[in-house]
Amino acid sequence: MSTEQIPAAVQAEHLPKRMRWFDGFAMAMTMPAALIATLGASIAGLGGWGAAVLWAISMLLAMGVNWIYTELATMFPDSSGGIAHYAAEAWKKRAPWVAPLAGVGYWLPWGTNLATYGAVTGSLVMAQWFPDQDWVLQLGPVSITFPVMVGLIVIGVMYLINVIGVRVTMTFVYVTAAILMIPLFVFIVFPLFQSDWAPMDLTWNLHGIEGLHTAIVWLYIMAWTTFGIEVCATFAPEYRDSVKDTTRAIKASVLFCLGVFFLVPLTLGGYAGEAAIAEDPATFFIASFADLVGGASDFMVVCLIASLLLIMTTSVADASRVLFNMGKEGVTVRGLGVLNKRGVPLRSLNVMLVMNVVILVVLQNPLAIIVTGNLGYILTHLLAVSGFFLLRKDRPDAERPIKLPRFFVPLSIVLSVILAIILVVGATGFSVTGYGGFLELGIALGLLALGVVIWVFVQRGTDRRELPSTPDSASTQTVGTQGRHE
Repeated sequence: MSTEQIPAAVQAEHLPKRMRWFDGFAMAMTMPAALIATLGASIAGLGGWGAAVLWAISMLLAMGVNWIYTELATMFPDSSGGIAHYAAEAWKKRAPWVAPLAGVGYWLPWGTNLATYGAVTGSLVMAQWFPDQDWVLQLGPVSITFPVMVGLIVIGVMYLINVIGVRVTMTFVYVTAAILMIPLFVFIVFPLFQSDWAPMDLTWNLHGIEGLHTAIVWLYIMAWTTFGIEVCATFAPEYRDSVKDTTRAIKASVLFCLGVFFLVPLTLGGYAGEAAIAEDPATFFIASFADLVGGASDFMVVCLIASLLLIMTTSVADASRVLFNMGKEGVTVRGLGVLNKRGVPLRSLNVMLVMNVVILVVLQNPLAIIVTGNLGYILTHLLAVSGFFLLRKDRPDAERPIKLPRFFVPLSIVLSVILAIILVVGATGFSVTGYGGFLELGIALGLLALGVVIWVFVQRGTDRRELPSTPDSASTQTVGTQGRHE
């Protein structure tokens, strides 16, 4: 069998090593920016103190999970598959179908962020500058509104930025990450010097068994924002020093985000007030900016939008690399595991472009999009964290440039149980928040199932092409799918 006939030849594709740990940290600034989409709804549903405590708990869980990923990332420093690849490696002997399940489960929430934050951007633009643009264009079963139109434009712009290449993308990331510091500073510091800041007026809306159920459902929603710092691990093969840069980026991101997620609900929530937030949880920031900075409110909204562009840039870069790795490893259509001349996974970007346009037009509500993707996302974390235990058991002598203390093994089991509870309770009960229902759950399950079906067909096609026609061809059988490739 010639080299051209071996489907796995695309595995020769390598992402360029141009990034440093602070590049990964800048990418992780996505998470504080992502707080914009869910902060208002969490305060309205949980009370200010309930939201602050629950965000902190979610971030502490994320810290434990991501500390575990520092070891896994150094075990597989050449993989751009991130936590989905860790899960696939750990489970492949027991359940090879975990590879497509984790791959699609991880890719979906990151991949749909263009739609999520494109919708938020459209709402902010309308609230600040075009409040009278309440028209609706009906195209059969599809409704196009002004926020959706703005979101579609933003999706196109983010796609083009990522097509150009990683250095241009990182320049854009640094600019938007720096701009993000401005509204974060205003959110955290300015309210402290205002007479209207009243943190003691904030409430705690979690009581009894019903409160516990609501808290778990909200942990399901919050996980997308807090756990997302694992994006640092996805870029492991692109760091100049994959071991040191990956771990430094993850640890710096954990510590920074822990402070932000606890403080912002108390400072901004205590200033804006729960009543005002409940009235308009999506864009209550607008009124707060107008009060805190007066005539500079336009500038502050621009800063907020820039932070949302940071989320979308990071998400496109992350998700396209995961899809590229899935194609390279034979977890999905192999044609996606190809880079263009600039080292950009263009085919993966094209798939994401189409998917985000469809998701935005169909679902439109940002939180509905988040809860749709979260099913697979939390499932992937569950498989990756439990995979830490399996890899310690199955590969005790494997090279681990960073080997965590032994107590992380039982900790991984405890975290896996917690994640399983959050997954089951959250996926079956997120309607208690008022966002999401059977449509969103059905879409999530359908996409996960589709990923597994595609994987089955790819495996069958590979097996047929790899049937030995001569005794010598048996040597080529070690090159193939993720299930066979070590």
